[in-house]
Amino acid sequence: MEITLDYDTLGTRLRRIGPAEITYAKWTGRPNRVGPWELDYDTMGTRLRRVGPAEITYTKWTGRPTAVGTWELTYDKLNSRLRRIGPYTLDYDQLGSRVRTLGPLEISYDKLGSRAHVVRLEGADGDALPEDLLLALFLVLYWREQQAQSSGNR
Repeated sequence: MEITLDYDTLGTRLRRIGPAEITYAKWTGRPNRVGPWELDYDTMGTRLRRVGPAEITYTKWTGRPTAVGTWELTYDKLNSRLRRIGPYTLDYDQLGSRVRTLGPLEISYDKLGSRAHVVRLEGADGDALPEDLLLALFLVLYWREQQAQSSGNR
């Protein structure tokens, strides 16, 4: 199965993962819905707290996500890159800047190499990802985008 990731007309915001639409809040520009799930943020509106029924927990001091629902998150030795989200392992390209695989998903990027463009799931039929893979993929792409924005603001 091959799923296309669609972006807005400026190419900056992810709008769709296959048939799952991503909508954004008008004033903040943050995503507020992914497919069937509503997204909730903390009171300051800075951290994603919940995706549908899955609550996201963070470390007390660093603000790094530690769990999504029952899924634990595992990071590399320097705690800079996510290595596992629940049952799914993440693999990066040689420079470590782009996620290449997320469990059984293979992620391909556009010609400039900056945006995920196509996701492949071998041996599956249909046009939509299973809900657990959709959740994991959205969170990985969302957190990578947040990381890129925060490093660009420094």
